[in-house]
Amino acid sequence: MLAIAPDLAVSRWFNTPRPLSLAALRGKVVVLHAFQMLCPGCVEHALPQAERLHRLFKDRSDVAIVGLHAVFEHHAAMTPVSLEAFIHEYRLTFPIAVDEASTTDGIPVTMRRFGMRGTPTTIVVDQDGCVVEHGFGRIDDMALGVLIGSLVARAVRPPESHQDGDEDCASGRCALP
Repeated sequence: MLAIAPDLAVSRWFNTPRPLSLAALRGKVVVLHAFQMLCPGCVEHALPQAERLHRLFKDRSDVAIVGLHAVFEHHAAMTPVSLEAFIHEYRLTFPIAVDEASTTDGIPVTMRRFGMRGTPTTIVVDQDGCVVEHGFGRIDDMALGVLIGSLVARAVRPPESHQDGDEDCASGRCALP
């Protein structure tokens, strides 16, 4: 059974005219990339991957790419002002949330809600709001693309009205299952 994605707890947004929420993004496949700007794996792989995905899907209404700056170490160095400069320097154009800081142990609120082990973390949420992928570390581009594509295809597949032997299927115009 798939788990419903918890709400994002965000203190600030970048690259979006208004705050986003997973509830407002229902009906879309959401790829949530959690990162820290001082994380080598994030800078080398996860953020370029998120930017490529965003550029690929930015004109589509069925996929959303969202960054989550989840600071669990080096808090003094990773301020929103530093993040704003980082976003500009790396030319990141997808919406980026700043995870709400913890009041107790330094683990940000959204990071704790999703049970993230660190950064980079890639979470894919399907159109129904369920977490279908929760990957820590480097996620292969092809594997992530196949997952996103299969979720999008699942949503646009026509009703299963044709059976083997139907006239449309016999003519070769039957949709793939």
